[in-house]
Amino acid sequence: MPGILSNARLMYIAAIAGCLMSTPVAASSRIDAAEALAASEAAVGNVVADHRLLGADGAPLMLSQFKGQPLVLSLVYTSCSTVCPTGTETLKISVAKARKALGDNAFQVLTVGFDARNDTPQRMQVFAVDHGIDTDQFWHVASAAPSELSSLLDEVGFSYSSAAGGFEHVAQTTILDADGRVYRQVYGDEFPLPVFVEPLKELVFGITAADFTPAALADRLRFLCTVYDARTGRYRTDYGIYLGIGIGALSLMLMAWIIVRLWLGIRRAEQAEQAARAAGGGL
Repeated sequence: MPGILSNARLMYIAAIAGCLMSTPVAASSRIDAAEALAASEAAVGNVVADHRLLGADGAPLMLSQFKGQPLVLSLVYTSCSTVCPTGTETLKISVAKARKALGDNAFQVLTVGFDARNDTPQRMQVFAVDHGIDTDQFWHVASAAPSELSSLLDEVGFSYSSAAGGFEHVAQTTILDADGRVYRQVYGDEFPLPVFVEPLKELVFGITAADFTPAALADRLRFLCTVYDARTGRYRTDYGIYLGIGIGALSLMLMAWIIVRLWLGIRRAEQAEQAARAAGGGL
């Protein structure tokens, strides 16, 4: 399974490399597609600093507040009329489906306006209302000072350039792990649902070798059994996998029982033979 997902990931990146300039940014872009993609992928593994943002109410919002859970970070500018609105609508649909599969509070979402001059807290609040973003349900919108934005965008590998009437930029959604480390990049204003949900599954249900607790094993089963149904475009629990795991476990237990019984039979035969030899020698 990891190999299949890795190959799918490579194919996805290869496809994006070919259309990065035509979909996320204008055809006559000042941004080089290959360089933008390289910078974005090079950011994977970076730990994002504790930047001071401003929430929609104007109150300080620190990135460290989101640690402990995966965080989906989307970057927009509020006066955008094409890529940002489309990307936000795609993200909204994907987030809703991911929450159904992984849990309502399994991860948080943060949309940040990167146009420091115009993306004020008020503008971000209007953006949230216009797109039906429920900021009470683990989705936050924020703006920031230019210096904070510059560092944040560099850490997540986000490329943009000023253009007439706005910005040319890469349509990039960044997934951070619970420690604030860049875990995966999702590209395009429209993207396949599995490309978004699979890394979140890995972060939400992932366990380490030392975590062999009942809760961790239950999460591992949920990870294995939560699958994407291409027919419905949704994630669902495949109880057939649970059944297969159960049958497999019973088969292993039965095989172990048979092996133990055979071993005990052999041991008894050897002991009986030794006892018989000892008795014969005594005579």
